[in-house]
Amino acid sequence: MPRGIPNAKRDESALRYTSFHVPLALNPKHVGSTYLKSESQTLWSRNAIRAHRSRLVLDEAGAPTPTEQTRRGSKVIVIHPGSRFLRIGRASDVTPLTIPNVIARKHTPPVPAPVYVQGISRPREDRRRSTPSVTTPNGDEYGVNVASDDPFDAKVAAITVSLRDRMRFYKLRVTPNAASIATTFNEQFKPEIIPEINDPYHVDWIYSSDEPYLVGEKALRLADPEQMGYVVRWPIYGGNFNTRDYPSSQVIYSDIETIFREALKEKGIEAGSYKDYSVVLVIPDYYDRMYVEALVKILLVDMGFKQFCAQQESLAATYGAGISNACVVDMGAVKTSIACVDDGLVIADTRMVLSMGGNDITEFLYVLLEKIGFPYRDLDLARSYDWNVMEDLKARLCTLAEGDVALNLYDFSVRRPGKPTEKYGLRAYDEIILAPMCLFEPRVIEFEQKRAGMRFLTRAPDMAEEMVEQSSEKFAERYTQAMLISTQHLFPVLMPAAVLEQPPPLATPATEGQSLAVTPQAPSASATAPVTPAGEEPPPTNASKDEDVEMTDATTAPATESAEPSGADEEKSSDSKPAEPSASASPEKDRDATGTATPADAPVEIIDVDEIETKPTPSAPAAEQPPLQQQQPPLPMIPMSYRAFNLDVSFEASKLPLDVAIFNSARAAGGDEKIRKYLQAVLVVGGTALVPGMAHALESRLQAIATPLVPNMEKVQIIPPPKDVDPRILEWKGAAVLGKMDGVADLWVTPADWEMFGMRALKERCFYL
Repeated sequence: MPRGIPNAKRDESALRYTSFHVPLALNPKHVGSTYLKSESQTLWSRNAIRAHRSRLVLDEAGAPTPTEQTRRGSKVIVIHPGSRFLRIGRASDVTPLTIPNVIARKHTPPVPAPVYVQGISRPREDRRRSTPSVTTPNGDEYGVNVASDDPFDAKVAAITVSLRDRMRFYKLRVTPNAASIATTFNEQFKPEIIPEINDPYHVDWIYSSDEPYLVGEKALRLADPEQMGYVVRWPIYGGNFNTRDYPSSQVIYSDIETIFREALKEKGIEAGSYKDYSVVLVIPDYYDRMYVEALVKILLVDMGFKQFCAQQESLAATYGAGISNACVVDMGAVKTSIACVDDGLVIADTRMVLSMGGNDITEFLYVLLEKIGFPYRDLDLARSYDWNVMEDLKARLCTLAEGDVALNLYDFSVRRPGKPTEKYGLRAYDEIILAPMCLFEPRVIEFEQKRAGMRFLTRAPDMAEEMVEQSSEKFAERYTQAMLISTQHLFPVLMPAAVLEQPPPLATPATEGQSLAVTPQAPSASATAPVTPAGEEPPPTNASKDEDVEMTDATTAPATESAEPSGADEEKSSDSKPAEPSASASPEKDRDATGTATPADAPVEIIDVDEIETKPTPSAPAAEQPPLQQQQPPLPMIPMSYRAFNLDVSFEASKLPLDVAIFNSARAAGGDEKIRKYLQAVLVVGGTALVPGMAHALESRLQAIATPLVPNMEKVQIIPPPKDVDPRILEWKGAAVLGKMDGVADLWVTPADWEMFGMRALKERCFYL
């Protein structure tokens, strides 16, 4: 090779099979240009300078300047779409306009009948009404016997056992035969007819309409949508689009735009003035790129707003509460999202989404009341007015305070189109607390049924984005560290043959109820999943996955994916809950477990910190078992793809009990200090947070998990929303705070920016996305 020519590196470009010489990259040390080296050369800075100059020209020309009477934020619209309600209004408003996020459209015959998707287990047909699930044995008022071999009764009995244990701890008495007393009363009750003139809450039903669509409350006041030719749909479900009820994504976008326009009309904002308004959109913490992209396109392109900014829900909640650090728990109708906020930044690895919320409490309450002879026998949850009956009962009856459990008498009214109002009486005992306890004991929730029929939105890949985005970033977007911590016990690890020939260092198998990062303990009663031997081959790799991430925690007896819900059952016994993984013990483990710091094709060295720190197990005497580093260098693990086990990490993590999920989210933030920091600032927002006793129920359960696992753990604290602020609108108010700040000027994305950059514009303008 001639002198002066450097050694040509291996060519990894697409031209490797050609004789054309690819020039080497320039040495950046020798480059004299300053192109794109400073912030002032970016398009954002040039646009800001251009806008400033044009503003100066207008001011010199005598353009009208804003008067002192103009309220700050009056030209900023804050939109927070949810599964049940849309909250929308000017940033200068005290409270937003809240309307049901539903639309009824005229449909060509035949009109599909409304169908309710059951998310809660149901008892057998012969045990659906007036058949208690549990009985109390003689001599032990806190004892629980399963009334039958129905699987539903066994699930309710498990929740009842947890309730009775807490009642025993608080020295609360249990009413004997409460279920039979309530059933006898409910079965014999006859409703009282209330004349329309005496009903202060009379509903004006819509019996005929020629409108092409009806939005919000009007859609729910249709007497018989199917007969009138309307189909009623909720376009958003659990922080994403409701693809189950819609034939195409374009219909979803059209319905969302229609709801936005009608809501803005109620606020006095017409379509012609959209170009003068900026929009702050509140998006989920764990968001889908397609969801955000579609909403931005609706707002900027289809509706023509001036500019746009996105803010995540947890960050908005901290703004609304006036705090900078918190573990935010947003309890909505369909989902519960958890994320830790650190000084105005959502920690991406702490985000978790649980597939349960207020709707599950409503449905479970209906199933439990039906077991004690619910007097209103014609109730159908698919009908909007019947659903409102159960929502009203949930708001007035449900509690998480054990002291409120008593055999009380309640009343409720049923308003149906074409019929007079009926007033019913109802007696209930522990049904009012068992229903909201499903958040902590999610074994009764049918997660597979809830996502049946949902499909993922797809589009042609954007080549520019594909070149910019790295596979590790795409994986980090999809699975967070908190989710991986929550599902570690479901991932087998393929051990090298040399390790398989050696005696196992641990004697206790990691059963379903344990995580791979936790100190091995005796399996609990709920940990009954079959165990896969360490040398057994895992299922074949699914070729559709385009990124490989390696498992880094080793154990000799990894657990297989169980048929039962992964996080619902295994964490809930008294033995397994304290055995929940403690704080992340080493930076090596934290770095490797994310799957981003290690190349996908390189072997990973495994150091199991728990084996080093714990005492030797009974399988070997203490003298014969030196620390792991002194035995021999750790052997490389065989790289395994998460997709190899056909396991959806985010879905499996969504089955976790609420208290365990909050603890795992705090764990993902870092070490013990971080866990203590965030568990002492848990901010609970959303409509489900209004359940009486929710704060104490979370505090006591989180304290029971954290105290044995986190050193020097002080009292867990639940931060209430600021005085006189509804937790349902706290996130909207936080986004309104952002819309009124001067700093928001650096976050706006204009239609021209969106057309040029697309989603890149959001990533560059909003550093937290």
